[in-house]
Amino acid sequence: MSFGILTDITRCLGCGACAVICKQTNELSGEIGNELNAYTWTIVEPVKNLFVRRQCMHCLEPTCQSVCPVGAFRKTEFGAVYYDSHKCIGCRYCVMACPFDVPKYQWDSPVPIVGKCIMCVEKRLKQGKQPACTEVCPASATVFGQREALIKEAHRRIRANPGRYVNYVYGEKEAGGTSVLYLSPVRFSELGFKSDLLNGSYPELTWQIIEQVPKIVGVGAISLSGIMWVINRRIEMKHRRLAEEQEKE
Repeated sequence: MSFGILTDITRCLGCGACAVICKQTNELSGEIGNELNAYTWTIVEPVKNLFVRRQCMHCLEPTCQSVCPVGAFRKTEFGAVYYDSHKCIGCRYCVMACPFDVPKYQWDSPVPIVGKCIMCVEKRLKQGKQPACTEVCPASATVFGQREALIKEAHRRIRANPGRYVNYVYGEKEAGGTSVLYLSPVRFSELGFKSDLLNGSYPELTWQIIEQVPKIVGVGAISLSGIMWVINRRIEMKHRRLAEEQEKE
């Protein structure tokens, strides 16, 4: 059973309560900025007379988890992608690999780690509570529940109010599907959501490429061996000619 968050952009008031409670619950320093960073894990951004909440999408098959060499990221049974800073070695592969550009690095820290939403796994979900951000939302613009139930609810709202929403649930298919879903009254691309993502799993694509590496390396090794043989052969022939010329002298 996987859980998730559904954010209905048409209902968001722009109050920013989710961003404030996120800071408090996760004891994050600094002011709430205009974009996600290592110390701000959710924001509410005004776009086209609407308010758009941004946060980690919590992919069903996280690319950050697949590229992390030390297992600092893991998809939990709650649907959240959890990050364990104690395991992190600061390689920043997750920052480069995330299709949604979510994980952020603490560039200003002497012992930097990565920062991103972890959906209150340790402090709330394991205690049977919902994430702090969804609990505090005064308009129920962002709600927590079973992912499949949220998808059904999203499509029900679209059918019931076709003039209110675009006929699309963002996150249902993007990057293989995510645990964070969105409803919008306008095209998601107009609100800054990535519209060029694959519908398939990014880690699966990565492994398809990695599987070819031994073959490529093997072919490359054979090719290099052939080239080296030719080079060494030419050097050998040159030395022979020089030796023969010296003998004639």
